[in-house]
Amino acid sequence: MPSPDRPDPPPAPHSAPTGPPPPGATVRYRAWHRTRYDYGEEVPVSHHLVHLAVRSHPRQRCRRSLLIVSPMPAVRADYSDYFGNPVSYMAVQEPHRLLEISSEIEVDVRVPEPFDAAATPPWDELPRLARALAGADEATAIGQFVFDSALVRGSRDLLDYAAPSFPRGRPIGEALLHLNARIHEEFAFDPTATTVATPLAEVLAKRRGVCQDFAHLGIGCLRALGLPARYVSGYLRTLPPPGKPRLVGADASHAWLSAWCGGDDWLDLCPTNGRLADADFITLAWGRDFEDVSPVRGVILGGAKHGLHVSVDVEVIDDG
Repeated sequence: MPSPDRPDPPPAPHSAPTGPPPPGATVRYRAWHRTRYDYGEEVPVSHHLVHLAVRSHPRQRCRRSLLIVSPMPAVRADYSDYFGNPVSYMAVQEPHRLLEISSEIEVDVRVPEPFDAAATPPWDELPRLARALAGADEATAIGQFVFDSALVRGSRDLLDYAAPSFPRGRPIGEALLHLNARIHEEFAFDPTATTVATPLAEVLAKRRGVCQDFAHLGIGCLRALGLPARYVSGYLRTLPPPGKPRLVGADASHAWLSAWCGGDDWLDLCPTNGRLADADFITLAWGRDFEDVSPVRGVILGGAKHGLHVSVDVEVIDDG
């Protein structure tokens, strides 16, 4: 979203191709996210929750985070939500027709080690472990991601769709890769096919949707099997490394899923692009589904039919 006092960033210079960075190397990004609401007429008060800061995790470190809001909020609070995500609450308490929220972040993302799917435990051992953890202190990390949530509810259809990828005794990593590839191959990316409110059953029936739908679908399949899975919100690298295709979902907020593989191990998968989420992916937040980590959501008093414009820019400022 454009900021009132900041022009759009200039195109980033690109050096000569040197090949992809090796495992353990760090890719540094700068990203801008701009949201602009036009309410049609003045509203006296609006309240907003914003998930636009970077979440730190073992492969990602936030270097800088800036959030600019116009009009300036009368109240603002920055804190960590229930899932450990950085979140900002703000209240604009003066009449306004336009609201602009602009985020700028700088983040280091480490290239992961190669994934050995065959070395992961059998998938059918994990539901029992997850149930045991659901009643223990680890419930915050494991148990909450195995139950139904507002936008992802288990069904027989989801269980039936997942079944071919999960034969008895198969390593969880192999099963996850197989399911991820099937969703990518069997579902068409179509921004006109769904809305935020489209039920998961309809996505499954139409075989069409966007990244949010495909993430919810994968999560629903795993939870139907008793496997913990979480929804991840973030960004994609806009320009791919030399020799790699451009990813679907760049230049916008993106979504993928993270599946529990036992212990402290989670595997991030992007069914939209049929691949693992690696150093091309920047994590903002994770939760049970989109409702928990919507980039910007709010409540207004008054207003007419409003317009919304969102833009995302991601540039590499140090590759390896």
